[in-house]
Amino acid sequence: MVEITGVQPRSFAAKAGIRAGERLLSVNGHEIGDVLDYRFYCTDTDLELVVQNKTQIRTVRITKPEYDDLGLLFETYLMDQQRCCANKCIFCFIDQLPAGMRESLYFKDDDSRLSFLFGNYITLTNIGQREIDRIIHMHISPVNISVHTTNPALRVKMMHNRFAGEKLQYIKQLADAGIKINCQLVLCRNINDGPELQRSMRDLAALYPAVESIAAVPAGLTKYRDGLYPLVAYDRQSARQVIDTIHRFSDEHYRLHGDRLVYPADEFFNLAEYEMPPASYYGEMAQLENGVGMCALLQDEFLDALAHCDQQPAGSKKTIATGVGAYKLIKSLVDEAEKKWHNINCEVVAIENDFFGPLITTTGLLTGADLYQQLKDRRNLGTVYISRTMLKHDEDIFLDDMTVAQLAQRLGVSVIATENTGEALLQTLLA
Repeated sequence: MVEITGVQPRSFAAKAGIRAGERLLSVNGHEIGDVLDYRFYCTDTDLELVVQNKTQIRTVRITKPEYDDLGLLFETYLMDQQRCCANKCIFCFIDQLPAGMRESLYFKDDDSRLSFLFGNYITLTNIGQREIDRIIHMHISPVNISVHTTNPALRVKMMHNRFAGEKLQYIKQLADAGIKINCQLVLCRNINDGPELQRSMRDLAALYPAVESIAAVPAGLTKYRDGLYPLVAYDRQSARQVIDTIHRFSDEHYRLHGDRLVYPADEFFNLAEYEMPPASYYGEMAQLENGVGMCALLQDEFLDALAHCDQQPAGSKKTIATGVGAYKLIKSLVDEAEKKWHNINCEVVAIENDFFGPLITTTGLLTGADLYQQLKDRRNLGTVYISRTMLKHDEDIFLDDMTVAQLAQRLGVSVIATENTGEALLQTLLA
């Protein structure tokens, strides 16, 4: 049962006489509890909705094209409360945030519905067999799972949740039912890498092809770790060991199946000082949101757009501000453009992350304050370009609540946020 907070004008629901303030009890005999129930059972063409107002329960019949929206609005997108994480992972990034940031940044999401709707990763620790059965019944696919390790005892230790080990059984249930799965292993040095990484890869590969991809991502360590589990950052040698371990496994998997299955995050290649693989290495690029293949895709897009571009750059001064991790790639691509056009006037600046600490090199975690402090004394910035990944998804605001407009005002120049694509980077140079 969910409350209807609004009805879109001229929608199927409006024409059927459904009103805001009524409650939706069921659709075609199925009780509605959240957005997954609603979306799944409302795809049919012939619907029988049971709704309740203050005085009566009535049945409303609607005929519509398959998959068309009814036009009902609810208080929240999920139609109930978002589920928070029940774990206390030794590597949790949110536990490493400083005090005083906006409240929403401290919410630990672990909601299976958001995995389906937005691709979020879930640990499976806060859902039960009933939810697994519903995923299988609705054939919700793919499901993105934060596995970290397939060793039950180690998973309990890493996640500080006594149920974390036994919940691994759900992965096999989903795979056996034909649900596609993308897995994430957040690697902590000397804890779940080495032999434990080999075990996790073997166990998950046994569920191939239901398990479509596995990303290995280094744990992000900020400078705010006082009182937390003593983790050691990856360095050049240890990052190389991780990549080599993965490649020994993925090379054999590719030989047998034509699919590498397991992919190190771009950050591992940067740490190891290995050359970034070409885009073809990543197959279907199922783990882009995990930072796996983003550099290769950006390079591929940029070089392709550059080869087919006949437009001449304007030659005005530009500054591209990026994270330390992406600096070499962005600089190399700008250099390629300069070989074609000699009037490009662009400087690429690597911004160190003083806010979270030097171990955080991702562009998307830069703050407005760090950008300001490291750009303010540079002469002739021209127009400053930044990646939109630095900003809140629905607002031009950085993690430290500085806005793009405020940064521009303080620097005294225009600041433009662009999409993180090769085409957007080329357009930046041409602008």
